[in-house]
Amino acid sequence: MAIEWKLFADLAEYAGEKHVAVDVSAGDTVEDALEELLDEVPELEDRVLADGDLRSQINVLRNGTNVLVEEDGLETQLEGGDELALFPPVSGGA
Repeated sequence: MAIEWKLFADLAEYAGEKHVAVDVSAGDTVEDALEELLDEVPELEDRVLADGDLRSQINVLRNGTNVLVEEDGLETQLEGGDELALFPPVSGGA
């Protein structure tokens, strides 16, 4: 099955697009989908990972829910129709 990643802010710039579809199988996890994304768009790896681990300031959402806070982290299992998103740190405002 295909899962779509939405990329925001500079992550979309690194990838050259805002949406990237990756192939995953039943029972795969968010981590599996992230690995597929980084295989598909290796330009993202240095921005998303540090020493092989997800950078602490990167947020990963599954269907609008932060998997790192409200689900099983990167071990969250995927289901058909899921939509994933990566958000870099956001700052600014007045």
